[in-house]
Amino acid sequence: MPVDNSSQTVNTHSMSTRLFDHIDLRVKNRKNAQRFYAQVLPALGFHVDKSGDRWGLFEAPGERGVDFFGFTEDAGHVPNENRIAFWAESRAAVDKIAEVVERAGGKNIEGPELCAAYSPGYYAVFFEDPDGNKLEVCCRDSATVAE
Repeated sequence: MPVDNSSQTVNTHSMSTRLFDHIDLRVKNRKNAQRFYAQVLPALGFHVDKSGDRWGLFEAPGERGVDFFGFTEDAGHVPNENRIAFWAESRAAVDKIAEVVERAGGKNIEGPELCAAYSPGYYAVFFEDPDGNKLEVCCRDSATVAE
């Protein structure tokens, strides 16, 4: 049975609808990751490339406090079972991003497909970046169902 914890929210400052600020990812090979993410992240809405020598960095457009996705090289990085999932507006958007992922060299691509076991109307593409980090782009018609 779902538990509504919204009354426990502590308002430490005026927040928008954003619930996270950024993703800080490790990759084994920065050069390969830069080529991949330079194609995939703009398709997800991270249009501003602020990459430098040490970090790959893509931001959403905006004046201040925008979402961003950063990655840096760690030769000892070992991908694990964690998955970063991005939200898409529609199934058509998931399909378009899946095409970008394939052209960019995404690995182990599954879908796009309807994943009714997750929740009704859950439509997603699952893939890995060149270093094996797991990602997903999904569109959901309803709330998730936890078992």
